[in-house]
Amino acid sequence: MYRFFEMVPGILAWSTIILLLFLSWLLPVWAAIFIILFDIYWFLKIIYLSFHLKATFKKMRNNLKINWIDELTKNQKLKAKSWNNIYHLIILPMYKEPYEVVKETFESLLKTNYPKDKFIVVLATEERGGKKTQETAQKIKTEFNDNFFKFLITQHPVNLPDEIPGKGSNQTWAAKEVKKLIIDPLKISYENILASVFDIDTQVLPEYFGILTYNFLTCEHPQHSSFQPIPLFTNNIFQTPALARVIAFSSTFWHMMQQSRPERQTTFSSHSMPFKAVVEVGFWHKDIVSEDSQIFWQCYLHYNGNWRAIPLFYPVSMDANVAPTFWQTMINQYKQQRRWGWGCENIPYFLDGFRKNLQIPKSKKWYWSFIIIESFHSWSTNVLIIFALGWLPIILGGADFNTTLLSYNLPQITRFIMTLSMIGIATSAVLSIILLPPKPSWFKSWHYLLYVIQWILVPFTLIIFGAFPGLEAQTRLMLGDKFHLGFWVTPKHR
Repeated sequence: MYRFFEMVPGILAWSTIILLLFLSWLLPVWAAIFIILFDIYWFLKIIYLSFHLKATFKKMRNNLKINWIDELTKNQKLKAKSWNNIYHLIILPMYKEPYEVVKETFESLLKTNYPKDKFIVVLATEERGGKKTQETAQKIKTEFNDNFFKFLITQHPVNLPDEIPGKGSNQTWAAKEVKKLIIDPLKISYENILASVFDIDTQVLPEYFGILTYNFLTCEHPQHSSFQPIPLFTNNIFQTPALARVIAFSSTFWHMMQQSRPERQTTFSSHSMPFKAVVEVGFWHKDIVSEDSQIFWQCYLHYNGNWRAIPLFYPVSMDANVAPTFWQTMINQYKQQRRWGWGCENIPYFLDGFRKNLQIPKSKKWYWSFIIIESFHSWSTNVLIIFALGWLPIILGGADFNTTLLSYNLPQITRFIMTLSMIGIATSAVLSIILLPPKPSWFKSWHYLLYVIQWILVPFTLIIFGAFPGLEAQTRLMLGDKFHLGFWVTPKHR
């Protein structure tokens, strides 16, 4: 059954593509009608998601203005739950990232408006990172060790059984080490620890731990909740080529839209959760690539559906994809999107878990199964239907179809709907300008025009760096173990 569940995303994606090819040849009228209706659906979906994007943006800007320590202090409901008792375990998995990247991350921790004597910071290095990685770690420790309650460097050994080299196995090793060496000896209650696992390039904004603690103490089920910030890929945005900038902002906007749909929210990349839950579910899985999203399903299955991801409506800043050359940047960009697309490995995991767990209500099982499978199916097929397969009835429909009024109107209708859809792209262009970090000295007024014009690249990026890597990931999962992806670390540059 698990093997069958692995095949589901790929079967659905390729069935859609192949079926549309055959219908365009055998039943071009019906295929054309479907494409027109699908174009209308896509346009309405863009409008719908644009409202969510604007709602999240407005709430995020408001949250950025608030002093969340003041909110914690003056909230009458929190007097019985002293926020001063909450410790923050911050795990930073590191491979071969340069010193400058790691230093910027630690400097951002120092700038946070939160007592540093509540920070337990773990720099989780890899033995396979080599001597230079350890030298960087020791240099960081020398500079920042005295600024936190506790600071620990861990070294994840190579070639441990039943795991693949990657972030999940590294952070699990680090969490077990800090539990053994610091948390248990000091007898700190697991219920009073919030664990945040950040990519090494993640720079937290000043009020992150304040708003995180506030949400933790005020939400309905604090010990059964993950907390998801908005990833802004803007640390090095001015060093990126236009294609990479559009992809970076597109990813950010998608996660912003998800924040305003909390019923669909799961975890992604840098996020936070109760340490008690981390221990109870057995830490992160060590033999997968998508540990950041699968931990949500580990908890969901372990607690029989009593788990949710709470949107923080507050950002963390991360690196956009940049390499020394343009073409290497594009290659790295594709690999990163393919790794994110490999999140489809969660589908067989939770489907098999739903099959075995009889305590989760069937309504929840059906809801999540549809939501996640549909989202991955949309990832790999929607853009292809809109920009590529939409012309198939005209190409394959034959002479009889091409003499019909419908064949004449199909491209006209499609073009009109795509033109209307530019409203959503225009919104994205404006928000991308607003979200830019402080400008470097070389940035001139005319650069704003370039940063708006770059959004004409969206159709290209959606196909090459969206649908294709998504479809490849689902195809690899469908084909079996020999084609499965390992963990690919996105190179960081300064």
